[in-house]
Amino acid sequence: MILPIVAYGDPVLRKKAEDISKDYPKLDELIANMHETMYGAFGVGLAAPQIGLAIRLFLVDTSPFAEDEDFTTEEQEVLKNFKRTFINAKILEETGDEWAFNEGCLSIPDVREDVFRKPVITIQYQDENFVSHTEKFDGLIARVVQHEYDHIEGILFTDKLSALKKRLIKARLGNISKGKIEVDYKMRFPDMKKKR
Repeated sequence: MILPIVAYGDPVLRKKAEDISKDYPKLDELIANMHETMYGAFGVGLAAPQIGLAIRLFLVDTSPFAEDEDFTTEEQEVLKNFKRTFINAKILEETGDEWAFNEGCLSIPDVREDVFRKPVITIQYQDENFVSHTEKFDGLIARVVQHEYDHIEGILFTDKLSALKKRLIKARLGNISKGKIEVDYKMRFPDMKKKR
């Protein structure tokens, strides 16, 4: 089932999310619905706060990037096959020189800006079967994971922009929170408490 994506301005996007246990009600169904919602909106990641749940759960599927000809065949293969569920994640380390990449967010439609992030991360998490992992990711995969991880920490990519950039997009963010935007996926807007 496709769920409405929570728009910028909703307080749930600012909450630090809570850990969950394997007894979390209907977790398999929730993960399946989140995948359907993410694919329906042509996303490469989706975090539980974006569907209104302040829990430490997010999904990443970088396969859409595999079509990008800027990547080597080997990189395309890695991106094509990277699909993960992250539960109770904790980034242990971020290393390397920060690099810019143009990011967007399903909760902040039609706003894209260059964001600087470190290229290598080490993250501890549990998968959908609650098996624990500690892994190192780099490049685009690390970036998508960092973006989704920020969501469970109550951080949005717009928080990482310069004061000038924030001023330039302020009116657009206000319009998003009021539902004054056209999107081709279901959204829930905080000011109007309406769905589209």
